[in-house]
Amino acid sequence: QVQLVESGGGLVQPGGSLRLSCAASVSIFSRYAMGWYRQAPGKERELVAVVTTGGITNYADSVKGRFTISRDNAKNTVYLQMDSLKPEDTSVYYCRAYRTGIYSGTYDYWGQGTQVTVSS
Repeated sequence: QVQLVESGGGLVQPGGSLRLSCAASVSIFSRYAMGWYRQAPGKERELVAVVTTGGITNYADSVKGRFTISRDNAKNTVYLQMDSLKPEDTSVYYCRAYRTGIYSGTYDYWGQGTQVTVSS
């Protein structure tokens, strides 16, 4: 059974940093695009950052210059380094593994989420 396990969330003061990790049990991790999403109470889930199988990254405008996504294929893990955190970054953060192909089919997995709270 595929599992994505996030860790690293917690309470941090404004301006602080956190590093989220997502360990994936998927087969052939390197063939999955990996992403971080977040959802605040009463709001829709939104994309935060994504890293493709080729290492190309993309970020939501609200986090550009503050967050960095990276992946370690040898460890089947994706990271989200979050710096200069703001109260509006407070959300549950979810990891996603996505793969699609004509012959392989579509695979789309989500983690259980980790809470990030930015408050003084």
